[in-house]
Amino acid sequence: MNPQFLLPDRPLTVAILGSSGAVGRELLALLEERSFPIDKLILLASHRSAGEIQSFNGTELLVQETTQESFKNVDLILASAGSSVSCKWKEVIQSSGALMIDNSSAFRMDDDVPLIVPEVNPDHISRHKGLIANPNCTTILLSLVLAPLTKHIPIKRIVVSTYQSASGAGATAMEELKKLSQDVLDGLIPKSNVLPHSLAFNLFLHNSPLQSNNYCEEEMKMVNETRKILGDPELLLTATCVRVPVLRAHSEAVNIEFAKPFPVKEAYEILESASGVEILEDLPKNRFPMPLDVTGRDPISVGRIRQDISNPNALELWLCGDQIRKGAALNAVQIAELLLPKN
Repeated sequence: MNPQFLLPDRPLTVAILGSSGAVGRELLALLEERSFPIDKLILLASHRSAGEIQSFNGTELLVQETTQESFKNVDLILASAGSSVSCKWKEVIQSSGALMIDNSSAFRMDDDVPLIVPEVNPDHISRHKGLIANPNCTTILLSLVLAPLTKHIPIKRIVVSTYQSASGAGATAMEELKKLSQDVLDGLIPKSNVLPHSLAFNLFLHNSPLQSNNYCEEEMKMVNETRKILGDPELLLTATCVRVPVLRAHSEAVNIEFAKPFPVKEAYEILESASGVEILEDLPKNRFPMPLDVTGRDPISVGRIRQDISNPNALELWLCGDQIRKGAALNAVQIAELLLPKN
């Protein structure tokens, strides 16, 4: 890779924008866990979270309010504070010379911004101009499965249904699910303030804005981002996204139609050796991946790969992955690792 696209070959000054959120806290933990080469770490958030104390490598760090001066002399910014915040600070960050890896949806579909899943399309990273986008959580999990399969036999069409946990709406939604679940158990009527409906002992279609085609924004993210990551703008994909009463980790039921029959045994063999994927199942016990299996873990778990009885060219499978980890924070850190000179 051209050296101009790489991070400096020395311990880095790194800033986490949105450090007080669920993904921000996971970024902090992963940078420590993976021994990312850091000389100085800066924790940034809104004025509401400024003054919080967080720990990194045994040192207490003060969360600072984000200002125009926050990005000076910073090498890498891991942004996970939402689209509006990323848009607000983009020009300031780029003028500072820092590399920005953004977890929001703000820039994912921009032609000059690579959308990266390191196990799938690492070659796209060299196109960056100081900004790299982290895909949507459900898209990341799905692409890890689709990419190795479509290399074997081309994919014609995908039908996916997602079962998305409260963690996808942030730490406040997770806390609200706990509280409202207790309210239901106590005989009270649950009233949601974070999500549009109570998720306690309930589920509802994803609450992102509905588009003119009656698909919600979350569903169209999956369609458009998957096409971009796989480099197939004509890929046929339809998605239904559902919020479910699970604290953390998303699940997906996936139906994949190929150009010709795909033997189930070969699909297992391919996914067993795929990076970032594990097979988890016990068929005699009807035991397949669950959110609890992947919570706090890096791999996505896949099981019940089966022949679609209605289409000889289609396979079905079930997957679960930690939305905060591989679906967000881990993927961002892995992108940064690709840009280290040693890699």
